[in-house]
Amino acid sequence: PTFFSPANTELIGFIRRLGRSGVLRIGGNTSEYSYWSPQGAAPERDTERERNEAHVLQQAIGPDTGHGPAKHRKITPKAIQNLAEFVHATGWKLIYGLNMGTENADTAAAEAAYVTHAIGDRLIAFQLCNEPDLFSRNGLRKPDYNYAQFAGEWQHFYEVIRQKVPNAPFAGPDTAFNNEWLVPFAKQFQHDVAFLSQHYYAEGPPTDPSMTIQRLLRPNPKLAAEFQGMARTKAESNLPFRLAETNSCYQGGKQGVSNTFASALWGADLMYQLASAGGVGINFHGGGYGWYTPIAGTVPNGFLARPIYYGMLLFAEAGSGHLIDAHLDNPQLPLVTAYGLVNETAAMKAIVFNKDSDRAVHLTVDSGGSAGRAQALRLIAPRLDDTTDVTLGMNPVGPSGAWNAEHEEDLPVHSGAAGIELPPGSAALVTFS
Repeated sequence: PTFFSPANTELIGFIRRLGRSGVLRIGGNTSEYSYWSPQGAAPERDTERERNEAHVLQQAIGPDTGHGPAKHRKITPKAIQNLAEFVHATGWKLIYGLNMGTENADTAAAEAAYVTHAIGDRLIAFQLCNEPDLFSRNGLRKPDYNYAQFAGEWQHFYEVIRQKVPNAPFAGPDTAFNNEWLVPFAKQFQHDVAFLSQHYYAEGPPTDPSMTIQRLLRPNPKLAAEFQGMARTKAESNLPFRLAETNSCYQGGKQGVSNTFASALWGADLMYQLASAGGVGINFHGGGYGWYTPIAGTVPNGFLARPIYYGMLLFAEAGSGHLIDAHLDNPQLPLVTAYGLVNETAAMKAIVFNKDSDRAVHLTVDSGGSAGRAQALRLIAPRLDDTTDVTLGMNPVGPSGAWNAEHEEDLPVHSGAAGIELPPGSAALVTFS
């Protein structure tokens, strides 16, 4: 309860730096072992051993790696009240995971009612479970568990919760990767959910030596297939879709990959890939000192920005607007990507990435207009595998998310086109005026 709390001003500062209208998702594997405890008492499922481990809550609890027995946790009214004040302090909104994996519908409804009252209009959706298409693999259901069984459970929980909270918003199915579940879910529940959600991890498991920086930065056919499935469901159901959980390598990330500058380039590029595919949002998984967490730390020890945070910050600095077509004249550069954006003042921006570790590229960014000035905000580090020396606009992110662009570089402009040199492993935001 002291983590997502208004007293945790340092974490609030890091989140606010990423924008005024973000979305925090509370969920993940641990949501299937977290139980509503309205009186603040330990749930019956707790063991004496687990109660004796309460001191762990003062330490870093990172992302669930899927190894070892699950620890049961209680969710108290105090935790929800603190969460509500935390969300209000950030200015963000909330997706909240309920426990359909090991909880009953009546208890989930009671929790949903309390959360709805506390969070108010900052709650955009409940999700009833986490990666149900993997329930049969992780022991939550029998090996023959299928979509039809899941859909029956989902509908039961939905109806019980809606009886208690008539206007409760929902999203789903929050599957790991299974388009074979996403498509029928969209068809069956298109009038019951606000958006569709699915997960994506670029690599894994971390013990596999082939999971490298080079693999992370290459185009991923798995992602293209997932986007195709999402686009199909959007066309058929008219529902928006969201990557509600993503990161570089599942099971908490991989040291030497997930905590490096390469993750910043990968993460920012993924955000634009998703936006270009019609997605409405993204949630990067994190927590504690997990290798892939954007914000690492604890309340006693403080927090710091990991490299992937800088990729998110680049996206935030580019700001909102409308994506426009961006074409690269040389298709033989698969590690070079570019995106175009026009904001509410009609200013054009280009976001360009060079994910090649060895090759610099010179780009001529043609605005297609009469722009007379262009400035570049660079995202750089000494090497792709660097874990600490990352800067945006020549400045690192400081305590509580403190940051400002120390240097915006003027680019040569001729006939509305700006030239920029992109060193190996770097990105830049080019703004025309």
